[in-house]
Amino acid sequence: MLGLVLAAGAGRRLRPFTDTLPKALIPIDEETTILDLTLSNFSKVGLTEVAVIVGYKSKAVEDRKKDLEAKHGVNLELVYNDKAEEWNNAYSLWCARDLFAQGFLLANGDTVHPVNVQETLLANRGPAVLLAVDTVKKLADEEMKLTTDEAGHLAKITKLMDPQTAYGEYIGLTLVEPSAAKDLATSLEATWKSNPDLYYEDGYQEYVNRGGTISLQPIGEVSWVEVDNHDDLAKARLIACHY
Repeated sequence: MLGLVLAAGAGRRLRPFTDTLPKALIPIDEETTILDLTLSNFSKVGLTEVAVIVGYKSKAVEDRKKDLEAKHGVNLELVYNDKAEEWNNAYSLWCARDLFAQGFLLANGDTVHPVNVQETLLANRGPAVLLAVDTVKKLADEEMKLTTDEAGHLAKITKLMDPQTAYGEYIGLTLVEPSAAKDLATSLEATWKSNPDLYYEDGYQEYVNRGGTISLQPIGEVSWVEVDNHDDLAKARLIACHY
């Protein structure tokens, strides 16, 4: 199984940092970036083969590749998204489709979280696709919200949902087994071809709509943040020092 990091986006709300860096290389402290935290988590759970999907300012990741490998004891493969500044991340994740058959643990390149989230997902392996879900946080409009069907599996996932009706928030980590590889790649392809501005979570919805099952794993009380803007970055810097 691979670790997989989605790190191709521009992160325009985090300028001036992202004038020269992809979001995943924004510093959390003097020595640690968001990508450092993600790679450290993968290494701690034994995922030392890691692919990073890059696009915007990809050379900054290329330039640090050897240092990141040495620092975290991982082997990095860079997957290039040629549409990173034009299209949304359904296409970005699809760019790594040739790796899906190995199985992977996906982490968004802008999610700051402790290693126990990966540990929880790996401890509950079995479902073809398993999403990490925060069922504790009070939700608003920006979050990637979801609902469940009668069996407790994913029914709907979208930001465009009344927070009051949501089961929880998908936090940007997914465990995908090799058995789901072909159908997930097909669903992502259908998604970006229908509208290149769609999210990869819309690809998950397509997967469900086509008859696939996506399971949900609550993560409990966890301090985490998706770093979309400067307020989020400030929160990340406060909580990451306690990991």
